[in-house]
Amino acid sequence: MVLPAPRRLHGGDAVRVPAGLSFETADGWVPARLARLLLHGLAIGGLAFIIFGPLANLVLWSFAERWYFPHKLPLEWGFKYWATVFNPRAGAMASLSVSIVIALLTVALSLALSVPAGYALAKRSLPLRSAIMLLFLLPQAFPSLSIYINVARIFYEFSLNGTMVGVVLVHTLHGLVYSVWITAAAFAAVDHDLELAARNLGATASRAFFTVSLPLAAPGIVASAIFVFLESLDEFTGSYFVGAPEIQTLPLLLFGASMAGNYQIASITALILLVPSIAFMLMVERFLKGNVLSKVGT
Repeated sequence: MVLPAPRRLHGGDAVRVPAGLSFETADGWVPARLARLLLHGLAIGGLAFIIFGPLANLVLWSFAERWYFPHKLPLEWGFKYWATVFNPRAGAMASLSVSIVIALLTVALSLALSVPAGYALAKRSLPLRSAIMLLFLLPQAFPSLSIYINVARIFYEFSLNGTMVGVVLVHTLHGLVYSVWITAAAFAAVDHDLELAARNLGATASRAFFTVSLPLAAPGIVASAIFVFLESLDEFTGSYFVGAPEIQTLPLLLFGASMAGNYQIASITALILLVPSIAFMLMVERFLKGNVLSKVGT
């Protein structure tokens, strides 16, 4: 669109700003829409850099065989360190197996506690219900370092340090925050009249629970299990103070490689941990519906 040249104003003339235009420069009128698009582009670009910048750095390090300052890109590329990580003698796959087993046991124990607790919190008129819900948030309210140091001291008295049981208990303590709150929201989203209708048709309380409430709350329970699994898979602090050095999980291996300056091994390990996180979060988006999210904390 060709814009008319600005005319000289005389006394008393009113200034008319063309629609969609913001200000005048030496080159003419600059559209306000162009300025907004520029700001939006800068915001999206900055957000993309914050999210994908560290990931790009991990990918670069994972394929770099020789890279040092002041070079901005690796001098040599290859799969040398990938072969090292996947070598059975390197211990990475063994650590991954240990992490998966611990995560699965943590999910099982968390659900065994959170399903009945979530149902009671959602469907029963419990005294101090809000206080009970807040109680499960306490592990998140304090610095994890101070909590796990004291947990390690207590576990030492019961010979739980350096054992799979001790690590699973620590991970469960942390995972209950997600499992109880999401499970309670999943049961709260189930219409109580459906369970009452089953009871009126002759079903016992337990049968109404297993045939009506539990299947309808299953998507939210699956979502809580995924959150607990991912939290356990990535947990470092509790595993370090309670399990190390006898129990070697993948985050502990990543930490050791980073401290030793093996950035290629650390980057590859981080990418391995990233794969299940992305896959399971896509599953969470499928299972965790809006009616469940609206009940969280209510």
